[in-house]
Amino acid sequence: MEAPATATATLLSPPPSVYLRTPSALAFRSNHRFPTKLSTSLSIYKQGHGKLCIGSRRGFVVRAALSSPESSEPSSKIAPLKMESPIGQFLSQILITHPHLVPAAVEQQLEQFQTDFDGDKQKKEPSASGTDLVLYRRIAEVKAKERRTALEEILYALVVQKFMDANISLIPSLTPNPSGQVDSWPIEDGRLEELHSPEAYEMIQNHLALILGNRLGDSTSVAQISKIRVGQVYAASVMYGYFLKRVFQRFQLEKAMKILPNAAEENSIQQTVVDDSRISGGERPSQVMSHPEVSTLPGGISSGGFGYGSKVSRLRTYVMSFDSETLQRYATLRSKEALSIIEKHTEALFGRPEMVVSPEGIIDSSKDESIKISFGGLKRLVLEAVTFGSFLWDVESYVDSRYHFVLN
Repeated sequence: MEAPATATATLLSPPPSVYLRTPSALAFRSNHRFPTKLSTSLSIYKQGHGKLCIGSRRGFVVRAALSSPESSEPSSKIAPLKMESPIGQFLSQILITHPHLVPAAVEQQLEQFQTDFDGDKQKKEPSASGTDLVLYRRIAEVKAKERRTALEEILYALVVQKFMDANISLIPSLTPNPSGQVDSWPIEDGRLEELHSPEAYEMIQNHLALILGNRLGDSTSVAQISKIRVGQVYAASVMYGYFLKRVFQRFQLEKAMKILPNAAEENSIQQTVVDDSRISGGERPSQVMSHPEVSTLPGGISSGGFGYGSKVSRLRTYVMSFDSETLQRYATLRSKEALSIIEKHTEALFGRPEMVVSPEGIIDSSKDESIKISFGGLKRLVLEAVTFGSFLWDVESYVDSRYHFVLN
């Protein structure tokens, strides 16, 4: 099974995308600098088969010719990332033609994964050393890599389906329109907001305020911003949405069990929110810095943060009652697959940057480009990213309940 991956992904190899590095600030050419604060039988894919089909007892059949180059194209119409594995391409076809069949397709594929995994565990390595052993281990490595890629794309397909179920279009790969702006997508802020609970959306509003500052209410003004910085904010917001959904589930559980802090404890915690030097600009333990809203947003929160200039909601107060170890654990992505999806989706959306990162972690941004985007477009990007992260938590939990691949 895969080891958990931290939000900063410093232990993964190869090095993560520049988009997963901590950004410093959103720099605008206007010289403003804002701290970013259906009963169905499905045939399952087998290596070497050229086609997959799904069908019901009524005789309905859909075929996806995986060997055709066009089979990978439809995914780009509903999401920026194109699926590469045969299973991913199969799910892309279903998302376009019969999205309601995706859960059944995923269910049976995960059952096949578990069957294959159990079979592999029962096999014994060749007792002899040499070529046979090397070949055996190499085949096992290739199969594990293929399975992991397929698992990533299953997660992605399920996230995309959740957006489709909400009748929300994912933002396509960024390309400028005739005026030079990249945000020609529809504004669907209302629909995105409705996908979150009132308590969670209060924290999302504070997250938006941390990024946009006094431009939060300005939806029409256009600015030129570093493409990498915007990509970093998007990736960080995905991880924040993941964190927020994880915390909110625990909050709801403790609320139902009636073990949340009482009013006196909440008042004490709220005062701590204002005074605690670990998040108000003073010395901060390194563990706290892994919190998405603290460390992965441009500029940190040296001039703002959880309680700075914003309403302290009950959920926010609950989060601030966590000790450093708990905060660290909840701000950690549980699987490498989730981290990889965030990286791949962000690169598909913003493009793969031609950046060089020194051993010291310094980014050579000489080849970075600026994009023209409205502040309303930025808000839409962030709202989508937070929702993507929330959906990613949901589908990761769903898949893990059927094919265990996360450790915590």
